[in-house]
Amino acid sequence: MQRIFNGMLTAELPSLTWQKSRRSNPSGNCVELARLPDGAGIAVRNSRDPDGPALIYTVDEVAAFIQGAMDGDFNNLIP
Repeated sequence: MQRIFNGMLTAELPSLTWQKSRRSNPSGNCVELARLPDGAGIAVRNSRDPDGPALIYTVDEVAAFIQGAMDGDFNNLIP
């Protein structure tokens, strides 16, 4: 497998199964996440630019973000 790095084009990643939140709306304003092969991390992309760059995070980084969101740590960032 090629080296996976932060900011690489999504089209250059191996075939992934992308998932978005059920809270996403049909306007396309959402992010999608996919598990990388062999536990290499989680890729995040903008659904409006599915072939654009992907941010790559470790599983622990994504878990910390999700748990923080569940705890309300980022509620001040949304209206």
